Amino acid sequence: MITCFIRYEIAPYRVDAFEHYARTWGQAIPRCGADLIGYFAPQEGSATTAYGVYSVADLAAYEAYRARLRDDPLGRENYDFAKRERIITREDRIFLRLASAPHAPLVQA
Repeated sequence: MITCFIRYEIAPYRVDAFEHYARTWGQAIPRCGADLIGYFAPQEGSATTAYGVYSVADLAAYEAYRARLRDDPLGRENYDFAKRERIITREDRIFLRLASAPHAPLVQA
């Protein structure tokens, strides 16, 4: 399993538009075959940094997922929305694998 971390630099004062973008991916990404962990919008600190995080089995699964997402009507519409609204000024992706497992059970206080 690999996890894709997308770091977005978003336009100032466009958090609401980014949240719309994120909610749309919340529907399209799982439907196209990736395990969406979530999209994260600015809350405190930087007002222009946001993240998207999802997992796929391997790079071959990532390529297949990206092809499905490109052909998905909701996916295409969301790409167009972000471009039209000029929400994203920069986007960087990195693929990481989990190195800390197995984790201890979570202690509920």
